[in-house]
Amino acid sequence: MNKTVKRMLALLLAALMLVSVLAACGGDSGSPSSSEQSSSSEESSSETESSEAGDDTSDPEEGETGEWTPPSIDSEDYDEISAYYYDYNVGEFYETYEHATEEVMDLNKRWAEEAIAEAKLMETGMLQPTTCDGGQYAFGRIAPGSTTTNGWGSDNERYQYSIVTEEILKTEDRDALKELLNEKRGTGEYRTEAQKYLTDKGYHLKDSYNITFTELPTTWDMMATSKAADTVPVRGTRDSLLYYDGENREVPALAESYEASEDGLTYTFHIRKGVKWVDSQGREVGDLTAQDWVAGLQHLCDAGDGIQSLFVGVVEGIEDYINGDETDFSKVGIEATDDHTLVYHLEKPVPYFTSMLHYGLSLPLCTSFYTSQGGAFGEDFDPGAENYTYGTSPETIAYCGPFLITNATAGNSINYVANPAYWDAENVTLKAMARLYNDGSDVTKNYSDLKAGITDQSTLNSSTLELAKSEKMEGDEATIFDTYAYVTATGVTSYINFMNVNRQTWANARDNTEAVSAQTEEDKERTHLAMNNVHFRRALCFAVDRTTWNAQGVGEELAALSVRNSYTPATFVSLTEDTTVTINGEEVTFPAGTDYGEIMQAQIDADGVKITVYKKDSSAENGKGTGDGFDGWYSPENAVEELNIAIEELSKHGVTIDESNPIQVDLPFASNSTVYTNKANAYKQSVEASLGGKVIVNLIDCPSYEVWYYCGYNTNDGSEANYDMYDLSGWSPDFMDPCSYIDAFLPEYNGFMTKCIGVY
Repeated sequence: MNKTVKRMLALLLAALMLVSVLAACGGDSGSPSSSEQSSSSEESSSETESSEAGDDTSDPEEGETGEWTPPSIDSEDYDEISAYYYDYNVGEFYETYEHATEEVMDLNKRWAEEAIAEAKLMETGMLQPTTCDGGQYAFGRIAPGSTTTNGWGSDNERYQYSIVTEEILKTEDRDALKELLNEKRGTGEYRTEAQKYLTDKGYHLKDSYNITFTELPTTWDMMATSKAADTVPVRGTRDSLLYYDGENREVPALAESYEASEDGLTYTFHIRKGVKWVDSQGREVGDLTAQDWVAGLQHLCDAGDGIQSLFVGVVEGIEDYINGDETDFSKVGIEATDDHTLVYHLEKPVPYFTSMLHYGLSLPLCTSFYTSQGGAFGEDFDPGAENYTYGTSPETIAYCGPFLITNATAGNSINYVANPAYWDAENVTLKAMARLYNDGSDVTKNYSDLKAGITDQSTLNSSTLELAKSEKMEGDEATIFDTYAYVTATGVTSYINFMNVNRQTWANARDNTEAVSAQTEEDKERTHLAMNNVHFRRALCFAVDRTTWNAQGVGEELAALSVRNSYTPATFVSLTEDTTVTINGEEVTFPAGTDYGEIMQAQIDADGVKITVYKKDSSAENGKGTGDGFDGWYSPENAVEELNIAIEELSKHGVTIDESNPIQVDLPFASNSTVYTNKANAYKQSVEASLGGKVIVNLIDCPSYEVWYYCGYNTNDGSEANYDMYDLSGWSPDFMDPCSYIDAFLPEYNGFMTKCIGVY
C-alpha cells in the first residue's frame, strides 16, 4: 500500500521566503502546469487538496506573466511537499502522459503518445540519460544464447541452462555461435547444436559458473524490493509462469499452458502439477498451487515498494487495494479457481500482458512458509513485527526455482547449488554457481581472476584493455585481446544522472557522519533555487561530456558506443501502422516502421529544445536510426546559453551567479573505485569548464560502495536523497511497452524512481 511519510520541512524550505505567488511559466516545457492532474478521480481530489493546503495563492493563468517564479510552499507534510515539487517541475510531462495512457485499443497511437510524453520529460532536465548496458569489450567462458537477450523481465539473470566451458571462448568461435543462434532461433534446437559445436572444437563443458557481486541484498524477499542489487542474487530461487529462453522464445515454466479470452480481458494459466516448495537445504515445505500466485501478488502490494504500480490500470481492482480504498483482496482481479488453474482479470486489453509475467510482478509465494516466518496479509502485514523474519536471510525464504542458496557472506561470496526438486532438474546444465565479492578497488582483479579460472566472465575496462592487448594466454600466438575479446551488445538498461529538486538531507540518513556535504546554509538555499529552474538543469546536462565520462570505465575506443540519449531506448518499439498524433497543435502522421525515438525527437524539435535523442543512421542495425552511440546532449555553447537564461531569471529573485558566487552542486562518488573516482572527476572537470566556473561540483567522498549506495540507491524515499546530482541508478524494462520505463516516474508513490529526484 502507499506509504504516507510526514517530515518536518527542512531549513532549506523554511529559508525560502521569497515570494507569495506560485506561478506557472508560460510556454516553458520544464515549468509548473496546473496542479490538478492525476490518473484517477480519487487521486485528483487528493492532489488538489494537497496543492491547496500548500499554496500561498492560486496559480495565475498559464502565460499570464511569462516569468519564472521560484518555488514556494508552506507545509510540513512530506506528501504535500512532494506533490508540489513534482507538479512544479514535471507537471507537463505527467499531463501529457495521462493523455497517452488513455489509448487502450490502438497500440501504435499509445506508443506515439508515450514518445511525446517522454520528450517532455527529457526537456525538463530532471534526468539525463548517460549510458546503457553493454557496448564494452569482454571475454569469458559463457556461450551466447545461454540466456535471453530480449531485454525485459528478469530471465537474462536465470542461468540454469547456461553453456559454460572450461576454456575461454575464442572470438572466432563466439562469432560462429552467434551465427548458429540466428540460424536456429525459434526452433528450440540451438542449445544442443551449440554444445556439439563446442565439443567438436575441443572445448570442455563444465557445470559451474562464477561471476562477481559488490554488496549483499538488503532483503532476500524479492517481492519487497525493486532494486536490481536485491533481486538479481535471488532470481534463480523462484520460477515464473513463463520463461524466455536463449532463443528469445516465450516458453512454459511453472505454467504448462495458458489461453486468453477473445476480448483480451481474461488470462487463464494451467499450473504445472507436482512442483514442490523446499527450504534452503532442499527439504520439502509444501506443494505449489495456483493460490500461491494470489498470495504472491497480495504480499507484493502489502510490501508496497513501488513495483506493484506496474499492474495499476492492468489488473482489475489492484489500484483500490494499493491505495487502501479496498481492503478485501478478493476484489482484485486474480483468482485460483482450483489448485492448478490461475486466472487474471484485466481492466482493459493489454497486448503485452504475458511479457509482464517474467518479473517480480507475478511470482508465487509459499503461504505456509511465509506465515511460519511471521508473515501476514492485508492490514495484518507488519514487517516491523518482532516475529517477522521472512526474507531476512536465504534461510527464511522458500524455493521453487533451479537453485538453492547455500551461503551468503558479505565481503566473500554467495553460493548456489542446483535444486534437486526443480521441475526441470534433468535439463539444468549448472550444478553450482557462485557470486564472488569484488569491491572494485583493484580494477584488474576480475580480469586476473578470469585468466586464472576463478571467475568466468569479465568486461575490459580502460586499464585491463591495455593488459589484454599486450598479454598472451599460455600456448596462444596472439594477444588475449586479439584471440578472445568481443564487443557486448548494447542493451535496454538505461543509466541516468538525476537532479534533486527537493533536497532535505546533507548527510546519509542512516548515519549522519557519512557523505557529509560542506555546503553552507546559504549554499543550500541557492542550490535549491537553481535546481528548480529548468534552464539551470539543462545547463548542467549540456555541460557534461558523457563520452569522456564513459571512457573512464570502458576505454576510449568504445566510449561512445554505449552512450544513450533517451530514457526509453529509441528503437525499443517501432510503429506497425501509419499513425497520426498532434504535436503542438499540428497533426503529424508517422509512417509504419517509425522508431519510438524519432517521434520523441519530433516533439523536442517542435519545442525548440536543443537535445538530440535520435538521429538517422544508415549503418544502424535496423537501417533507420539510433538513439545510442553518440552524445546528443553535450554542447558547451548550449550549456552557456541555458545558464545565462537561468542567471537572468534567478537574479530577479535576489540570486547572483558568477565566478565569485558559483552554485554548489554535490556529487557523491565511490572513492574505493578507481573507475568511479575517475568518472566523478571527469564530470566535475567537464561541468566546471563548460560553465566557466559559475557552477562548482563538490565531489562527496564515499569510502565504500555501501556508503555510496546509501546516498541514493538504498534510500527509502526522496527525503533521504543525499545529493544534488547522482549517477548510481538506472532502469530496465519489466515488459515490452515504453510505459515500463515511464511509469517509474509517476507521482503519489506509484513511480519507483521519483524518489531519485527528491520526491515521494
